Amino acid sequence: MTLVGSSLQFEASPRTAHVVRLAGEGGQGSVYEVLTSDGIRMAVKWYHAHSATEFQRGVIADLVDRGAPNERFLWPVDLVSLPGRAGFGYAMPLRPPQFVGLAALLNGAVDASLRTVCTIGYQLADSYLMLHAQGLCYRDISFGNVFFDPSNGDTLICDNDNVGVDGESLSSVIGTKRFMAPEIVTRAAKPSTDTDLYSLSVLLFYLLMVGHPLLGFRELEHPVWNERAEMLLFGEHPIFVFDPTDTSNRPAPGFHDAVVANWRIYPGSLQAMFVRAFTVGLRDSRNGRVRESQWRAELARCRDLLRPCGRCGAMNFFDRTREDPTCWNCSSDLAPPLRLEFPDATVVLNEGTEISAHHVGVARYDFEQVVARVVRHPQRPGLWGLSNVSEQVWSVRTAEGETRNVEPGRSVGLLGGMSVKFGETLARLENGV
Repeated sequence: MTLVGSSLQFEASPRTAHVVRLAGEGGQGSVYEVLTSDGIRMAVKWYHAHSATEFQRGVIADLVDRGAPNERFLWPVDLVSLPGRAGFGYAMPLRPPQFVGLAALLNGAVDASLRTVCTIGYQLADSYLMLHAQGLCYRDISFGNVFFDPSNGDTLICDNDNVGVDGESLSSVIGTKRFMAPEIVTRAAKPSTDTDLYSLSVLLFYLLMVGHPLLGFRELEHPVWNERAEMLLFGEHPIFVFDPTDTSNRPAPGFHDAVVANWRIYPGSLQAMFVRAFTVGLRDSRNGRVRESQWRAELARCRDLLRPCGRCGAMNFFDRTREDPTCWNCSSDLAPPLRLEFPDATVVLNEGTEISAHHVGVARYDFEQVVARVVRHPQRPGLWGLSNVSEQVWSVRTAEGETRNVEPGRSVGLLGGMSVKFGETLARLENGV
């Protein structure tokens, strides 16, 4: 029976919610768009009878009390009921219309830039780090629970009603098979923060490489995909497609071409993290897996390394470990880019590049507080400058040893050999290897 047209009652406040439309159906319940009595559009998940247990009510009540780890979680904010009818649901923020499912990116329905893809990965790693820091585990990390804004990579995480206390809370949800850690597939362990770390690595590999990290030639040995194939490839004998010592499961031409093509685009440092996640991390669930903080740091760093090919315009990562780098799209040689070298970061300078509080050491991972921006000279478009959009005076030193101050609102030309002091942080301008 649909709830459209009904009036729901919030449990912890006098607010009510008018049910506007059915937004989606799932195994546990139905999701509706509602309009609250104080004029706010929200979403409500109403549980089917078999899921509307007292245990689940307690789970939601606990999540409401805890509050969302950060703003990217579409987190339960209150329990709701329908007077005169059994059952219950919960209210949560409504997903904005510009956000689309991550599956749309993976199947090619939506396109996204490399920066956007890295931003999605960075925000996912950051969000799950915040969740785990509260002693919680998600249990079912997969691309089915992630939405993103194609224009900028902002992410939202849904289906948070199965989140529980790490190692304590009970749940019938153990994950999505392709994302489950091997010890979950074989039923040797239950969902935990450690298994979340594995699932996050799979999700990030799917996001960046558009394929599964364990599906290569060995997938073709199972023309009939069944539970036995899943048990073998994901649980009992998993082998990474780029395992440096075992080549038996390399991507198969004609089947896994996207993985091969995308793998060579990314920096060697990121590749090394995937190698660890799916070699040591397959065997050592406690100490071998890549942490959320490590993914966050690497993906944030990757965003700063993007530069366009001078011939075709395709974006490439600056990777100083590669000899004779060439464009992945047109194979043209790539000269070392103009960049600012900070003590803890390298930022390649392109038109519009922003330097944030994160880069100058003011606030780690604060990319919203912009302190500088690369701009073109208004009369001489071939010349680039760095505009001071902060409230602090910079000190600039030229290659010849001359110093000058750059006031807020002013710009300085980008000249080889110069250095800029942003407060206490010194950055050098480089254009060589």
